[in-house]
Order: sequence, then C-alpha cells, then structure tokens
Amino acid sequence: METERLKCLIIGSGPAGYTAAIYAGRANLAPVLYSGLQPGGQLTTTTDVENFPGYPQGINGSELMEDLRKQAERFGADIRHGVATAADLSQSPYRITVDGDKVLETDTLIIATGATAKYLGLADEQKYAGMGVSACATCDGFFYRKKTVAVVGGGDTACEEAVYLAGLASKVYLIVRKPYLRASKVMQERVMDNEKIEVLFEHNAVGLFGEDGVEGVHLVKRMGEVDETRYDLAIDGFFLAIGHKPNSEVFKPYLDTDEVGYILTEPGTPRTKIPGVFAAGDVADPHYRQAITAAASGCQAAIEAERYLSARQ
Repeated sequence: METERLKCLIIGSGPAGYTAAIYAGRANLAPVLYSGLQPGGQLTTTTDVENFPGYPQGINGSELMEDLRKQAERFGADIRHGVATAADLSQSPYRITVDGDKVLETDTLIIATGATAKYLGLADEQKYAGMGVSACATCDGFFYRKKTVAVVGGGDTACEEAVYLAGLASKVYLIVRKPYLRASKVMQERVMDNEKIEVLFEHNAVGLFGEDGVEGVHLVKRMGEVDETRYDLAIDGFFLAIGHKPNSEVFKPYLDTDEVGYILTEPGTPRTKIPGVFAAGDVADPHYRQAITAAASGCQAAIEAERYLSARQ
C-alpha cells in the first residue's frame, strides 16, 4: 500500500477545513486536504448564504465554498478528492488511510469532517432541497419572513428552531410524531406560550408538494391506527430538526466523543486528547453549527498545529 509523509493533513472541505488550509498554507505547513464525501460540505446543499461576513448581497453556498477552496490553493494547499476510511492515532506520526488504498503519515491532523443532518428519508426532501426544505433555521429562516413554515421534531433543537422561526414567520407548525414533546420543560413552555406556534402531536410528514418549491406537506395523524387521518397542510418552508450525525466514526476508537458522536475538545480550543490532533467545525460543535463558527475553529486548529510543530523542533 502506498505511503506518503506529511506535516499537516486536513480531512474535510467545509468552512473549517478550507480555513484551516488557508492558515496552514500561509504558515508553510504544506497542508494536504482531502475533501471527503461532500466537497464543500453542507453549504453546497443550500442556495443563498446571507449571514457570512463580507458578502453584503449574500452568496450562493457553492460559490462561497469555491472561493474558500481557491484561497486555500493560492497559499499552497494541496486539495485532493478522497475519503478517510481508517485511522491509527495510537502514536505519532498518525496514520490515515484514504479510500482504502493509500496511507498518509502525518505529524498533525485536523479533523474537519463535519456533521450530516438527519432527514426523514422522503424522496421529496431531495426534490425540494434548497427550494423550501432546510435543516437549519438560523441559516434559512430569514427567507420565510411573514410566511408559514413547519418544523419536524419534538426535542430541544426542534423547539428552539420553532421559537426562532416564530420571530420571523407568520405561523409555525411543529410536527411531532409522539403525543408529547421530548424537549426540556423550559423549551416546552416557550413553545406552548408562543401564539404563532401550533403543535401537531401524533403527526407524521409523509410527503411534500408544490410546483416550483414547497407549497404544502402531506400529513398523517395517528399513523397506522384505526382513526388514522390524512390531510394536506399549506406551508412555504419545511424545516428538519431531528438531529445531526457527526462524521466522526473513523476516529472514535482514539478520541473522546459525546453520546451522539461529537468529538470532545479542550474548552475554547480545537485540541483533542491526542497531541497534534485537532477537531474543527461541526464534527466538534453540537451547539452553533454555523459556517462562520466552523471557519473560526479551522483557523484555531491551523494555528494550534503550527505551534505544536514549532514546539517539537
């Protein structure tokens, strides 16, 4: 199996990975970045990004990631296609296998593999991606001012998204599979006390409809029961809030994660429990999950990698 020796390896190509590559390149670390399953990360699945500083008119998500990629390449980052399929972080240099057939030995490793939003698995979710379907209220809620939206989920995240959207939209339906909310008591109260939010308990979304975007959702109440009822509800936006899955599986044997799989780092830093191994972006962030916070942590990770290498010389 082919082996290559590196000073700095970055896995993942969202805002965290590309920003890490920009900083590592400018620090003469000759970074190599593997783009992973989704080059450009989650932002390539959205249309307009209006909350990333420096773009007063907004920018298409794919264009933003292309700009970051070009900037990283300008400073010498070697950007390649490939997925990390195995890892050995037991000793330095750390060994990462890419696509099952190439081993990279690296002095520093920046894990920026991101997280994947969980979807219901409906074909319509793909059909209307970027056309009314979103997995991030903070990212896309602005586009639904004074409109009607639905949020799917019954936990804290769903309740937070519903309350956030209620500050923008004219009406928010919270679609909950169970006859109760799983959210904390304080979040339940915020939802129930908000006159713009209507909770639809024991409801399942089974499809979406619309000509040039989402115009409504097909709902089933008490699915599979004797009194099952089916009806359509007119909405303009459909928000998934049923959780994210961090892309940390390959690294979990060596790094500490929380119960969901987010990599644990030293508070306020991207440092993991292994010296020279850093985690940046959504793979280590269950709270904010924004492009700008991911980019910031990518910057931190590259600075930490440079300092780690300097200290070893």
